[in-house]
Amino acid sequence: MENQPLNLSIRNVSKTYPNGVQALNNVSLTIPNGLYGLLGPNGAGKSTLMRILATLQEPDQGYIHLGGIDVLNQKDELRQTLGYLPQEFGVYPQAKAEDLLDYFAVLKGITNRASRKEVVESLLKQTNLWEKRRQKLGGFSGGMKQRFGVAVALLGNPKLMIVDEPTAGLDPSERVRFLNLLSELGENSVVLLSTHIVEDVSELCTRMAIINKGQILKEAEPVKAVKELQGKIWRRVVEKSALPALEREHKIISTKLVSGRTAVHIFSDEDPGNNFDLVVPDLEDVYFTTMGNYQPEVAL
Repeated sequence: MENQPLNLSIRNVSKTYPNGVQALNNVSLTIPNGLYGLLGPNGAGKSTLMRILATLQEPDQGYIHLGGIDVLNQKDELRQTLGYLPQEFGVYPQAKAEDLLDYFAVLKGITNRASRKEVVESLLKQTNLWEKRRQKLGGFSGGMKQRFGVAVALLGNPKLMIVDEPTAGLDPSERVRFLNLLSELGENSVVLLSTHIVEDVSELCTRMAIINKGQILKEAEPVKAVKELQGKIWRRVVEKSALPALEREHKIISTKLVSGRTAVHIFSDEDPGNNFDLVVPDLEDVYFTTMGNYQPEVAL
């Protein structure tokens, strides 16, 4: 049983805050072993779902199971196999990386000193922090702090790893290093990556869901979702002043500034004319068509 792949099953989960904001509305997802992307804008409900899965919040209704564990009613069992890297996590700036990881290992129940030393060394090497083990965390870069957070989250070999907005604020090389680390983790556990950055999902995840205003708008394999848009995404670069007229005529899904002019992507089943060129779609087009509710017709 030990090596059987786990599923994280989320069924009909809803959460409304006391101020009346409905953060989650009847969310159901089946998340397999590997890296799974939860993509949506800030305020879409991603962090609320992450906190519920991490047993830090209660939903108003719904069921969640990780394999045989009832997440909402067996919180202690879930916590024993959970790794959680929140969007903002504090580090003690005066503590040295090796000492703090050792302290967290004790909290995680690794009380044998020799095995704890082995675990700490192994995790610092895995996250590429071994050379910095005696450095104070206050001197770490953003990417190093994130990798230290992963080392903490990996204590105890978790079967469920929750990573909330991990690449915000990382420079490009740190981001790549960090994403490579995450993709390695996905080989043995369920890794749920919550982000508003489309590239994070397109580069890493074999499955994904798009969430907005507390609802799942689409669940798909990124590659298949992009394929569905083939022949339906058109692009034209215009002056900004031409935008209002185009918006009246076409289903504009996104606009982006390019060298002082505006690149417009539209969704259309046929040639829209108006000097638009057909382009190869990408995951960003999937995201914006889903958010704008422009969906391709898919033969079932």
